[in-house]
Amino acid sequence: MAKCAVCSKGVSFGHNVSHSNRKTNRTWKPNIRSVRAVVNGSNKTIKVCSRCLRSGKVQRNVS
Repeated sequence: MAKCAVCSKGVSFGHNVSHSNRKTNRTWKPNIRSVRAVVNGSNKTIKVCSRCLRSGKVQRNVS
């Protein structure tokens, strides 16, 4: 499941639009990383989007 554990960002849907204006379905997937982080004082592996990692919303496990 492509969903961030912090901000719950997930897959969004839309259309590819060709030059002749034909529309086909497409998806935008978030940049999900599997990270060992400190959650409630214990170390856990969680799936987090890169924006949450960059902004410092996740405390990485230092080991």
